[in-house]
Parts: sequence; C-alpha cells; structure tokens
Amino acid sequence: MPADTAIQFFLALVVILAACRVVGLLAQRLGQPQVVGEMVAGVVLGPSLLGRIAPGVQDYLFPPGVSNVVLYTTAQIGLVLYMFLVGLSFDVDLIKHRAGTAAAVSAAGIFTPLVLGGFVALPLLGAGGYFEDGVTPLMAMLFLGASIAITAFPMLARIIFETGLSGTTLGTLALACGATDDAISWCILATVLAIHQGSAAIALVAIVGGVLYTLLVLTAGRKALGVLGAMAERRNTVTPSMLSVVLILLMACAWFTDLIGIYAIFGAFILGVAMPSGVFAQRVTASLEPLTTTLLLPLFFVYSGVNTEIGLVNTPTLWAVTLGILVVAIAGKGIACTLAARLRKVPLREAVALGSLMNARGLIELILLNIGLEAGIITPTLFTILVLVAIITTLMATPVFEFAHGRHRPKPTTAEEVRRENSHLAGR
Repeated sequence: MPADTAIQFFLALVVILAACRVVGLLAQRLGQPQVVGEMVAGVVLGPSLLGRIAPGVQDYLFPPGVSNVVLYTTAQIGLVLYMFLVGLSFDVDLIKHRAGTAAAVSAAGIFTPLVLGGFVALPLLGAGGYFEDGVTPLMAMLFLGASIAITAFPMLARIIFETGLSGTTLGTLALACGATDDAISWCILATVLAIHQGSAAIALVAIVGGVLYTLLVLTAGRKALGVLGAMAERRNTVTPSMLSVVLILLMACAWFTDLIGIYAIFGAFILGVAMPSGVFAQRVTASLEPLTTTLLLPLFFVYSGVNTEIGLVNTPTLWAVTLGILVVAIAGKGIACTLAARLRKVPLREAVALGSLMNARGLIELILLNIGLEAGIITPTLFTILVLVAIITTLMATPVFEFAHGRHRPKPTTAEEVRRENSHLAGR
C-alpha cells in the first residue's frame, strides 16, 4: 500500500537524519568533515552493524522492494541537485592558467591505477572467488583499474566546501581533475559492460554521447542560458518561474546522461558549469543548497551504506588481499597524482593536499561496484574488499589534507572571512 510505504519512509528519514547528525558531530570532533560522518552512518545503519545487532529493526527501516526504490530515487534527486550546485560554483577562469597541471594530474590518476590494477587483477582472476565465471582478463583488469581510478566526486566536492576551498585555485583544480577521472572511469566501466554483454554499442553511446553533451551544453547551452543571468541581474533576484526552468533543465540533463550510461551527476555538474554566474548563481544557490545538503544528500550516502556487508571479509587471506589492494590504490591514485602535480611545479604542500583529495573514493565507488556486482563481473567478496578500500581511503583524505595544507591556510582577516571561518568550524 502506498500509505504504508510513506509511513515507513518517513520513519526511515527520521532515523537517517538523526544518525547522520550524531555521527557527523562525532566525525567533526575527530577532525573529519560532516560528509565522512554521513558515509559511516550509512554503514552503521546497514547489515554490517544494525543488521547484526537488531536485524528486525534494520529490515523494517530498509526493506527490499518499493521502499528501497523510494529511498534510492530520493537520494538520486539530492545527489543531482548537489552536483548542480557544485558546477554552479565552478570557476573555469581559475583553472585556465593551470590547465596543463589539471591534464597531467588527471592522466596520472587514470593510467597509473589502470596499470597497477591490471597487475593485481590477473592473480585474483586466477585464484578464483573474486571475479565471476566468464570474466576475461581484459574485463578484470579494466574493472579493477577503474574502481581504483575513480574519485568520490560528490564527496570531494563536499570536502572542498567544508574546508573552505570552494572558489580557490586548489579547490577548482581538484574538482577539474576529479571530474575528468570519474568521467573516464565511467567510460571504462561502459566498455567493460559492453564486452561482458557482447555489445560495442553500450560503450559507443556512453563515450560519444557524453562528449557531444558536454560540448553542446558548454557552447550553445551556455549562450542560451545567459538570458537567465541577464534577467536575474536586472531584477536582482531569481523568480519562481526562472527557478522552475532551471529545475526542468536539470532533471532533463540528469535523465539524458543517466540514459547514455555516463551517470546523472555529470549531466548535473556540466549544466551547473554552463549556468550564469553573479546574482543568478548566488540566488539559485541560496534557494537550493540548505534543503539539499541537510535533507536530501545524506540519503545518498546512507542508501549506499545500507547495501554494504563488511562481515564477508573474515579470513587472514582476505584481509591480506584487502591490504594489498589498499596499498595499490593509494600508490596508484594518491601518490601518482601528488608526483604528477610536483612535476608540474605545484608546491609540495598543495601537491600532497591534491593527492589526498584525489585518493578519496567514498561511496561513489559503491555505485560502480554495485553495477559490477549486479552485472555478474565481481563476487560479493571482492565487492566488500573494494568497499573497505573506498572507506579507508576516504577517511585518510581529510587528515592528510589538513596536515599538508589545512594548517598552513592563512588566517581570515576581513569580517566576512572571519564569519566564514567560524561557520566552517561550527560544521557548516
């Protein structure tokens, strides 16, 4: 019954928001951003903890079927809105003079994980129990490489926001590198699925469609959207009608990029980048950001967490494999991106900070892993191992970042900067 589903969903929302708030406060006390607390809260509410302590409660709050679909869909809306806001604050001008650095770091963050992931995938494929039957060496190498190469782009954006890097050169550079690597990783995943299903059309549609979409939105789309910016400047506000147009375009772009296999968040992000700046961007952000970050976005992290079972890694051999993949993941992403940045003459502190942010994989990797699991490419065992790698590398990001760069940030001087700094220290 729809009414019963609504009753259950509202209770689940109460538990999710309360858990995210409590765990988020604990995370902040430990020097982690709110977003990491939300990620951990998802695992706590899932079968890994709540499911073991009170399985009946966990089953009632997050039952399979319609309720799970409602949670997933609502979470996707929050994620799309948030990535649109990230794109809206993305300053292309800040990255122009460091385009070479962005390209070098992005390349290192893709090719190194693919090479190292390939070396690890082959013995795992030979050992059995990690990849499903019928998976070829090429598929195993590409999938594991993509899972190591991916960056938790929504989480990266949230960390940048919560550490006060939004609009800075370092923050914009990190977003550019993260967006590029994730787009390529999803194209690699599309290629793996195409090989697995024996259809080259899947990869072709994802890659060609994604490139055409990006070019169209950032050229003709940006020019057409300038009308909204001009109206906002004249009226010094964004009217409900203008906001409705924005939301319609946003959902259409999310639908299209999801349909072609690139994933909805990239459609939202690119549209945000194409939107006018100034009064328009400020008013739209003020209208959408509070509800998105406090209500909708936590659902994304919790949804992914409640579908994770950490208890499957239960032998010394599996823990050894987990440790080995973790080392490879850190070397292939964090260290490789740091070295690439240093070769481009980025100061050491900024290079290490950039590498730490790029090394965070978060729950966006769980989406890729869930696709691989449902498609019959990886087993639940490898799925769980890679989930642990995603969690650990994300937990590492903020401490390493703060050690390398955060403690060297200049103290605020103006009244507005002081207010922002105090707001950041308060957690938002």
